[in-house]
Amino acid sequence: MSSEGIAVQTEAPTRGGRRGRRATDVPALVERARTGDARAVARLISLVEDASPALREVAAALAPHTGSAQVIGLTGSPGVGKSTTTTALVRALRARDLRVGVLAVDPSSPFSGGALLGDRVRMQDHAGDGGVFIRSMASRGHLGGLSWATPQALRVLDAAGCDVVLIETVGVGQSELEIASLADTTLVLVAPGMGDGIQAAKAGILEVADLFVVNKADRDGADQTVRDLRYMQSLGGRHSEPGHWRPPILKTVASRDTDNGIDEVLDRIEQHRQWLESSGEGHMRRSERAAREIEAIALASLRERMGDVHGSAALGALADRVVAGESDPYRAADELLAQL
Repeated sequence: MSSEGIAVQTEAPTRGGRRGRRATDVPALVERARTGDARAVARLISLVEDASPALREVAAALAPHTGSAQVIGLTGSPGVGKSTTTTALVRALRARDLRVGVLAVDPSSPFSGGALLGDRVRMQDHAGDGGVFIRSMASRGHLGGLSWATPQALRVLDAAGCDVVLIETVGVGQSELEIASLADTTLVLVAPGMGDGIQAAKAGILEVADLFVVNKADRDGADQTVRDLRYMQSLGGRHSEPGHWRPPILKTVASRDTDNGIDEVLDRIEQHRQWLESSGEGHMRRSERAAREIEAIALASLRERMGDVHGSAALGALADRVVAGESDPYRAADELLAQL
């Protein structure tokens, strides 16, 4: 891929494809993307973010070329060094001659809806590397820590020949655990002195982590953070079941000049990939991921149809019958769905 992938626009696209661009030759775009053309990859992701009318055609054209990329998710509280760790992982993966895609989901501006942080500014180390494609995506208030368009953008990078796709989330919290349902391997980053050990237990992160990474391990309290995580693991949970993967706890110091511990993280990620394949867990996760994606698309389609009947005479009549006690909300909902 050319370094043009670094220069893709970050302003928020408008849903419904209102940028006024010319008609799209989807097959040609997909073919160019498969050869590593960064402009074509960027255009396809823009179509996804725009919810373009060509989106169905894009999905159909991408489908035969997907399923090869290893998807690694990174999540953790703000300030733990997710972007720095992502950059260090990209360096290490490129040293192993792997093509890498990065989807960095930023918080959205409340005014423009666009990404606030601009990860390409923070990842300029890779700006001249044709084997790296980086894209910032605005979360637009989506509570799961991901953009609604992330799954389809992932398919674009997969079809474009990325060996590994790194997905960096906005942050982590009680409602922001979506990354575990999208990634093959989920890294939860914590840092000393931030109370992340306790927060991990409160937010249920212990259940979604495949690897714990204690970043900024050169700071005081790193060893205590490791002990806290080990203690919480000892309390039980899904990962303590026989035959299940037990998330290792690794220490790193990731900075612009130092990548201490990153190679070990990659080695453990590879061990986890092998376990996913041998245990059948990998196939099960991908099947569940596809099922969730199908469900989400179906629900989005239903919402659009519901929008057509909102305020309609039929809905008003059903509402009046519920108010009069002649029907109940469940029965009225069934009738409304039957009309759709």
